[in-house]
Amino acid sequence: MSDPFLSAALLEGIPSTYAGTRDGIDGILRDRGLRRSTPDDTARSLLLGAAATAALEGSTYDVEVLASGGGDGIARGAVRLSTELLGLLPVWNHSPVQALARMHALAAAGSVDDADLGRPVHPEGVARLTALAAMLGEPTEAPGLVVAALVHAEIAAAGAFATHNAVVGRAAERLVLVAKGVDPASVTVPEAGHAAEPEGYRSALTAYAGGDPTGVHQWLMYASQAFTRGAEASPLAR
Repeated sequence: MSDPFLSAALLEGIPSTYAGTRDGIDGILRDRGLRRSTPDDTARSLLLGAAATAALEGSTYDVEVLASGGGDGIARGAVRLSTELLGLLPVWNHSPVQALARMHALAAAGSVDDADLGRPVHPEGVARLTALAAMLGEPTEAPGLVVAALVHAEIAAAGAFATHNAVVGRAAERLVLVAKGVDPASVTVPEAGHAAEPEGYRSALTAYAGGDPTGVHQWLMYASQAFTRGAEASPLAR
């Protein structure tokens, strides 16, 4: 099939699962007044996402500490990335690899040598990111949620950067949800959906990295549940 995203989206059980997930997300956003969401709601969602993604990397600081500018290097990098993430949407739309390099530079600043910021260092990983960018440049009939999940897993599995590959993958997932119109105001918190089940998250990513359809299926089934949890973590759901 010439549409790799759609090929994955048609694996057994995925179409119905993701239709239900999207309906649930749409219901939460609609019922909680998405049309009345404010920039503060988006900012809060991004901050919650930063706290969750930092937690998955071993940081132990809560969201209020991050809001006040505290936390360790991992957490501060996550906040720095969250602050600039949505501004990268135009770059993402015409050059995903360039956007990913910027995401890595933001997340990893202070954690790696300056020479490694935003610079993919593993040739095989670079090839995978280049192939992913080419796929994103082609039309697809796959649901936006499926595309977001696959982008996340592929970036994490490619391991193109020296560090922070999963952090970049989670950020890209959020950006795809915006770009595909699933969550245009970015008020869900997909990172929190993953942080709520860290062992399940890591197990599903490992399965995906195996490279066979069974692993892709396991990841997509897991990710559908994470997206639901992420919607329930939205500031609009409070």
